[in-house]
Amino acid sequence: MKRLWMLALVLAFATLFSSRALAQSAQNLPIPDGPVAQQIPGAKELPDPQMDYKVVFDISKAAPKADEVNPGLTGIVRYLNTLAANGVPASRRKIAVVFHQDGTDIVMNNEAFKGRYGHDNPNVALINQMKEAGVDFRVCGKAVLARKIDPKTINRDIELDLWALTTLINLQLRGYVRVAE
Repeated sequence: MKRLWMLALVLAFATLFSSRALAQSAQNLPIPDGPVAQQIPGAKELPDPQMDYKVVFDISKAAPKADEVNPGLTGIVRYLNTLAANGVPASRRKIAVVFHQDGTDIVMNNEAFKGRYGHDNPNVALINQMKEAGVDFRVCGKAVLARKIDPKTINRDIELDLWALTTLINLQLRGYVRVAE
């Protein structure tokens, strides 16, 4: 009987501290208002706080509507927040995003986007938050030319590269894992 009480007490404390840790980690998410993967009890494969995560996300598709946030960005936020929620420190999260093809227009600053589409760029605030969280953004120079985007109108948080293929290959040769839509 004494063992049962001790076990119950240990479980109570473990539950209390783990719920505090989860609440605390939710407050420390890189993108606090962004999604995070739901915890799955008993899941075998979880983010490893000791591992370096070098990931390049390849965004080549536009949002279904020009006034919506690109779903590729939302997926990246979920991944970034999930790493953080599972204890992976910022120093081990090396996330890059490469925009090209139909995913290119969202790189325009708000004024240029509004001039082209008649409304604010719904991606600007999220890109800025992600940049503050350490995400590296690149855009394909060939796509910028093809879509007639003035390089001076590219969001200040996004770097202009020669060609998406070059960027993707170079990052993979540096150890990044490519995730495509």
